[in-house]
Amino acid sequence: MGASQAVRTFSPSSTSVGARSCRVLAGPASRRASRALAAPPPPRAVASSRAPLVVSSPPPPAAGSGPPAPGSAHAKVDRSGRFCSPRAARELALMISYAACLEGADVVRLFDRRISARREPGYVFDKACLLSYNHMSFGGGPLEVGTEEEAEKLTSQNEKDSANEAEVLSAPPKLVYNNFVLRLSRELLVAVASGWDKHVDIIDKIIPQAWKDEPVARILELCILHIAMAEMTSKGTPHKVVINEAVDLAKRFCDGGAPRVINGCLRTFVKDHVDTAGTSQAAESKA
Repeated sequence: MGASQAVRTFSPSSTSVGARSCRVLAGPASRRASRALAAPPPPRAVASSRAPLVVSSPPPPAAGSGPPAPGSAHAKVDRSGRFCSPRAARELALMISYAACLEGADVVRLFDRRISARREPGYVFDKACLLSYNHMSFGGGPLEVGTEEEAEKLTSQNEKDSANEAEVLSAPPKLVYNNFVLRLSRELLVAVASGWDKHVDIIDKIIPQAWKDEPVARILELCILHIAMAEMTSKGTPHKVVINEAVDLAKRFCDGGAPRVINGCLRTFVKDHVDTAGTSQAAESKA
């Protein structure tokens, strides 16, 4: 499953940020998408939807708004301190799929190689990183701050979050994910590999032309589509759950328009392929 297969009808492209009348600072987690998927070997930079910080008069806080409950948006860990949620499994599957496309490697073999890789002598992983890791850190519109000092504070926090995220996602998987997550992630990758050729043809018909004109720049989005389609057809997960999870992955790691496109593509896939297949199978079973 080489990169050429993943993007066989695509051509390079790049994204840019439009000019603003006021000074644009480094946005919160603006570099996270490229660093978050930087498990060895480090991949190319990935376009991110992280918003820039704009120094201006901030809008008044919404009525009733307040700080989120501690840990409400953070990753779920089990008693051993490892990630234990299906979302973590999908994120790991995305990381492996993306790296496999860049390396031209088989996704399952790459997963097994990462799992069995020996740790470097003296390597120590601080599990406290997992408690600070946020699976729900999404992009959005520009963040407005009132002063330079506030902008610097947010930028500094972004750097810390980015470093923490890179530390987590580049650590040996067995230190980060529990057995349930590792097993589910591998099952998803097996399904991705077995359905790859079929789904490539489907994806080529439902993605917009703009994506077909951008080869390597859209590998990440295509991996999200492959994982979602594989989960729908192999795991029996409710379609709405799979689509929502795929959109959330796109919000975290892709550019601003990707979540909407992925949502539309997967809904088309369900309508034209998954629902049709389910109806046919039900009719055959009754017969």
